[in-house]
Amino acid sequence: MTSVTLSTPITGEYEQPIGLGQFNARSTLRRSRVSNHLNSQKSSQINPSNEEVLCSVYEAGEKDVDIAVQAARKSFEGPWAHVTPEGRGKLLVKLAELFEENLNLLAAIESLNNGKGIALAKGDITHSASCLRYYGGWADKIEGKVIDTDPERFNYTRQEPIGVCGQIIPWNFPLLMWSWKIGPAIACGNTVVIKSAEQTPLSALVAAKLIVKAGFPPGVINVISGFGKTTGSALTHHMDVDKIAFTGSTVVGRQILKASAESNLKKVTLELGGKSPNIVFNDADIDNAIAWVNYGIYYNHGQCCCAGSRIFVQEGIYEKFVERFKERTAKNVVGDPFDPKTFQGPQVSKVQFDRIMGYIEQGKSEGATIETGGSRHGTKGYFIQPTIFSNVQPNMKIMQEEIFGPVCSIAKFTNEVDAICQGNNTTYGLAAAVHTANLNTALRVSAGLKAGTVWVNTYNSVHHQLPFGGYKESGIGRELGEAALANYTQTKTVSIRLTNAPFY
Repeated sequence: MTSVTLSTPITGEYEQPIGLGQFNARSTLRRSRVSNHLNSQKSSQINPSNEEVLCSVYEAGEKDVDIAVQAARKSFEGPWAHVTPEGRGKLLVKLAELFEENLNLLAAIESLNNGKGIALAKGDITHSASCLRYYGGWADKIEGKVIDTDPERFNYTRQEPIGVCGQIIPWNFPLLMWSWKIGPAIACGNTVVIKSAEQTPLSALVAAKLIVKAGFPPGVINVISGFGKTTGSALTHHMDVDKIAFTGSTVVGRQILKASAESNLKKVTLELGGKSPNIVFNDADIDNAIAWVNYGIYYNHGQCCCAGSRIFVQEGIYEKFVERFKERTAKNVVGDPFDPKTFQGPQVSKVQFDRIMGYIEQGKSEGATIETGGSRHGTKGYFIQPTIFSNVQPNMKIMQEEIFGPVCSIAKFTNEVDAICQGNNTTYGLAAAVHTANLNTALRVSAGLKAGTVWVNTYNSVHHQLPFGGYKESGIGRELGEAALANYTQTKTVSIRLTNAPFY
């Protein structure tokens, strides 16, 4: 067995070109065939820019999942258990270096399979490498402590790996989410079975080849692809998986908690949906605020769990802000992902395109006003115009449900109390932002908002050193930073008696 179990080798016919010539996609994808598959079900990968088939990918079935879990268990209890913390760190750093060496290739595959602009895709790969390197530095710094209770005992704790970790990642940031999951799990000494999203498996399969090249022992990281109802369900219900880490929708998060309860009570961490408020006060630098509000909602085509989709503007600058925001939105370049100037590419799939357009129609029917956008962009590909709704009410679906697209709603607020009240009027609590020149205002409002991350005079400023996760229905646990290590370790207490029993 190779160091990566690939239950989903890429296959397909390549008579038609699938890229724009920036990289040799055909040979790269063909070389990703590493192991045999046990089922014959394949799914077509669609280029969201032109709706044409890129290739086909075998989807892992229940037996494939079992093979991957067995490989992970064998490695966890065998060779991986003997790799030192320093050794784990070096492997992660080597993998980070390989990501950087293959930056253009990985970014191009992301753009082809996901549709994101090539400049943004390169940023994702750079951040992925930084995340892997960061956790490589943590590997030999995961420590227990001595606890003094009395002179007759010596007590200490050990932070031990959990075991075999199942990880399920979404399609909006394929390799970035891959690195967020792999980094801390491997640093802590676990083995992994990671399932990529069925819409965007290609970059994960190429990354699997880099794992082999980095020198990881057999079975440490096992990459599979497949649908949630089959592959994901098999992984979350598997009796030999010790932990599940999931990033995706709140609806699926609930199903994963249920699967844990129905199987072996495996540990679960969830990074779920959001409906994040972006709050702009009268005293904010309006140009700076508009730039960040635009970035907060339209970055990655609005396909961000923390997207600032609910924009609240204080009444003193509301009219001015709306006009200036519309002008800024009109400058966003929507189009070919391989054009370096493109900021917004297509939505990831027809399913997602239709879902977003359905929300736009729902907003119209409920009486909201479209300030700009609201229609398809072009005639081919899953492109949607950047859309702004005004005249919205708190109970409208576009104000309460996660749209996951380039659609935002803008409303007025009067004062700090009103801003906090409206900002918290959602079942989610992933992120929020405050734009103001007053530090006291920023601190008070940040403290009042029920969100795992609050940005001040910025947005989407996620960094691998900073914990990220949600309040309320936006999740359980934290990703990134030192906090993520708690997701992948368990504490063992050892208490040693230093004297004879008093009743001996």
